[in-house]
Amino acid sequence: MRHGNRRLDVVLLLGVVALTLLPWYRIENGFFGFGWLAGFPLSTEAAPGLVQIFAHGRLWLAAALVLLLLAVAARGMADPMRRGAVLAWIGAIGVLFLSLQGLAIGFSGWNWTVSDTLFGPLSNGQPAMGAGAVLSSITFVLLFAFGLADRGVMKGDAFVVSAIALLVFLVAVFVFYPIGSMFIGSVQDFDGSFNADNFIRNIQDPSIWSLNCVIGAGRCGVAWRTLWLAIMTGLGSTLLGLAFALVATRTRFPFKKGLRLLTILPIITPPFVIGLALTLLFGRAGVVTQGLSQLLGLEPGRWLYGLTGIWIAQVLSFTPISFLVLIGVVEGVSPSMEEASTTLRADRWRTFRRVSLPLMKPGLANAFLIGFIESMADFGNPLVLGGSHGVLSTEIFFAVVGSQNDPSRAAVLAMVLLAFTLSAFLAQRVWLSGKNFATVTGKGDSGSHIALPRGLSIGVHAVVIPWILFTLVIYGMILIGGFVKTWGLDNSLTLDHYAKAFSISFENGIAWTGVAWNSFWTTMEIALISAPLTAAVGLLTAYIIVRQKFAGKNAFEFALMMSFAIPGTVIGVSYIMAFNLPPLEMTGSALILIACFVFRNMPVGVRGGIAAMSQLDKSLDEASLTLRANSFRTIRKVILPLLRPAITAALVYSFVRAITSISAVIFLVSAEYNMATSYIVGLVENGEYGVAIAYSSMLIVVMITVIAGFQLIVGERRLRRENRVAGLATSASSRQEKIA
Repeated sequence: MRHGNRRLDVVLLLGVVALTLLPWYRIENGFFGFGWLAGFPLSTEAAPGLVQIFAHGRLWLAAALVLLLLAVAARGMADPMRRGAVLAWIGAIGVLFLSLQGLAIGFSGWNWTVSDTLFGPLSNGQPAMGAGAVLSSITFVLLFAFGLADRGVMKGDAFVVSAIALLVFLVAVFVFYPIGSMFIGSVQDFDGSFNADNFIRNIQDPSIWSLNCVIGAGRCGVAWRTLWLAIMTGLGSTLLGLAFALVATRTRFPFKKGLRLLTILPIITPPFVIGLALTLLFGRAGVVTQGLSQLLGLEPGRWLYGLTGIWIAQVLSFTPISFLVLIGVVEGVSPSMEEASTTLRADRWRTFRRVSLPLMKPGLANAFLIGFIESMADFGNPLVLGGSHGVLSTEIFFAVVGSQNDPSRAAVLAMVLLAFTLSAFLAQRVWLSGKNFATVTGKGDSGSHIALPRGLSIGVHAVVIPWILFTLVIYGMILIGGFVKTWGLDNSLTLDHYAKAFSISFENGIAWTGVAWNSFWTTMEIALISAPLTAAVGLLTAYIIVRQKFAGKNAFEFALMMSFAIPGTVIGVSYIMAFNLPPLEMTGSALILIACFVFRNMPVGVRGGIAAMSQLDKSLDEASLTLRANSFRTIRKVILPLLRPAITAALVYSFVRAITSISAVIFLVSAEYNMATSYIVGLVENGEYGVAIAYSSMLIVVMITVIAGFQLIVGERRLRRENRVAGLATSASSRQEKIA
């Protein structure tokens, strides 16, 4: 009880701080600039909640004060069941009230006509929530969680209940609220009033759904072009990834380590750089195009600029991810099953087709889903290579920032994109549900995999080796492209591009004079902040899913993983629509970028944590809890040291994605917080390919360095294993001595 009261006292103190010591509303110049201290606590902009109620006429905030006072009174209740019920109700009502008042009251008064009718007009509105309102919301969430813990939920473990409540709250705010705002925005007019005309006009637009290409009368609508491209990219990257996995695991290919290293490069490469390299090779002024023109007298064509070029770039970009998904699946096929098939006189072709390949279905489905979703969300390559063949991601971008300036159209296109990706996500789950693909049973499974059929072995080598050479040429172009003055016009070597991007002056101290430094430091800062947060949220979620049982657990896990199926373009548009106005206004700040990265990349940390935590026996947790350690101490002292590989993977993935992401970032950057990828896109649009490639090459080097640093900081998991036979002998000897 003493520990419970201490926790409750801390939370109540946070509630008091939120109402009396922090600005209730958003500070325009930034909270951490602390310029608001000059007007604190009496100015309208910087006043805390208590002053806003009594000095500035925002009487509706008194409900938060009353609820907090009731929570303070409930603290003295002796019966934990009654106290828990009161605290849970106070927390739930507090969160609901703060949410509704934030949505209902805007700058000039009521946002909802029904509120104006019921309560009369408001003489005073309110800006977006600030530090005080946010901390107050978190206080009510924790009060709700502590109330449930007092009533015995999750065996009274306040840490676990609080973690679940906070995660549900954060996912609701940063995943489902933006998506809901996007759906509402599709039926709103510019002034915020309901108007379904724009939605109907856009959803019926022939440029989206036209099937003229099927009958040869014109070009397909953008929806079908995007869907066709995603299907082809998913199939191409999956088949190539499977070929790479088979070569790496089932053949005597002499360069297997180099093959694995080569698959890492596209993952740490900004997504549109592949498109740039292809332009340097096959564009109208490309090396190959100009060479063929001089040798054969061919007129340089524009075949690269369209769906063909986008498809090649996307398959190059996403095949390594498919390979990483499939290599573990191929290695996991039980050799004993293949040997049983050959014992029954099946040849190698029949064994591969009837035994090995069916057991790879989950991996193949996951690889296709990743390729499909990544293609749908890809923005950089279609922007560089699309030409007049736009896809949904680029059409959404131009609807928001182009001359169209049509938020409703952007919302409708984003809804179409989301419908495609969620349909693929659900279809994959339905296809795999109820099927068993287990090959690791806990029994001895010695032996080696049978060799590939000769024809298949020749086929995968014939695909993989040329693709490796092609990939090496692509990355050679990326490396060289930053040192050439102007491709196709002046191919002399120069350092001007690197000097323009990353020059440094030492005249009056160090001055970062290069044009890329501002976005570079901003990118590093945001990536280094978001990576640990992503890993922490993902691993905490994994712990709850693997180690805890509670009502709605499956729905909770599905909701988290569904965010993986939401393309980055949709995330960007939905964040703009949700966080551009009260109650939460974050556009133009670093916070919106960090939130985007954390909740966009969290599912990967969750899946990695679930896989790693499933290998840890629950007896480890039980032993710690038996010794009176609470859940938080058990996680910190027992679980986390054994999860170092998963922590490293989550840190690396979230850091790399924060640097290389473009589809969501392009909507969220501002003049003050401009990320590297959006800056490079600007360079490409201005035709400064050399500087763009130089900047991209620098990012690749930095990512490799930081990844190595993460590995050194986190370290490797060390497991102390004792000789079991010797231990048993020692134990038996000691028992004999006691008997004697």
